[in-house]
Amino acid sequence: MASFVTIEAEARARAGKGAARATRRAGKVPGVIYGAREKPSLIALDPRLVLREIQRGGWRSRLYEVQVGGAATRALIREVQFHPVNEAPEHIDFQRLAPGEKVRVAVAVHMLNEGTSPGIKRGGVLNVVRHAVDVYCDPEHVPEYFVADLGGLEIADNVRWSDLKGTENCRPTILDRDFVILTIAPPTKAAEVAQEADAAATPTAAPTAPVAAKGAPAKPAAAPAKAARAKPAAGKKG
Repeated sequence: MASFVTIEAEARARAGKGAARATRRAGKVPGVIYGAREKPSLIALDPRLVLREIQRGGWRSRLYEVQVGGAATRALIREVQFHPVNEAPEHIDFQRLAPGEKVRVAVAVHMLNEGTSPGIKRGGVLNVVRHAVDVYCDPEHVPEYFVADLGGLEIADNVRWSDLKGTENCRPTILDRDFVILTIAPPTKAAEVAQEADAAATPTAAPTAPVAAKGAPAKPAAAPAKAARAKPAAGKKG
């Protein structure tokens, strides 16, 4: 059974940019709950609650029960808009969950036993291809994260979708292949990448002027070009 995080909200009466600005002036974050073939619900939330959930990480696959006036709506956070300067949350979108209707979520991948991987111990470099995987899940079985076990990986080994743990009730959006999640890259390849990065970062030295041989007369500097003389203006004929 999936666990839901309760988050408190207030109902908003009006939609539109003006109403949203008024909500922000009142110290709240405007939001909306949509989906499940129901009319969208306008809400307002405490910005501290929004920031708490965003900073926890994994919020894209976390299940919520949004409490509005004593009524609970099960939903996922779909989007959070931030102020371009102070990065304060300005709007939040929730997608309402309908029983039996699968939803698309991005589930984070957690690494396990990285410190005991033989390949990493021998100098291999962990190369993560996907930090999260897009999947379709039933709302009651959305996992908090998938687990990638690195404990037995050697250099050049990889973890694919079929190797992840916790995927039993999920279907990936990529169906045509058993896609790669992470690999253990050889140390030589990592060293080459580092050398190329260092070379690209090193500034090219400016070319120096040739030095005259000892005892040879110094080449005189080029004389400045003479300014062109202006033609005298033709006088008026009397």
